[in-house]
Amino acid sequence: TGVILTGMGKDGAKGLLAMRQAGARTLGQDEASCVVYGMPRAAFELGAVERQLPLSRMAPAILESCAARTAAPQTVA
Repeated sequence: TGVILTGMGKDGAKGLLAMRQAGARTLGQDEASCVVYGMPRAAFELGAVERQLPLSRMAPAILESCAARTAAPQTVA
């Protein structure tokens, strides 16, 4: 699970996009709860953010994403 939180720039946004393109679940902090919405906005505009959430809901969403991943059947090549 990739997460982007308040901040400036685009480097993290590009990294989050690479994670999403590789199949990771991705979360971004919403504008209302950000001190600086620059990085989360860049990630959202790139299509890197699957779900936007307030900071107060981020930890439960990360746990939910991890739990869903471990519950999914694993394939062995």
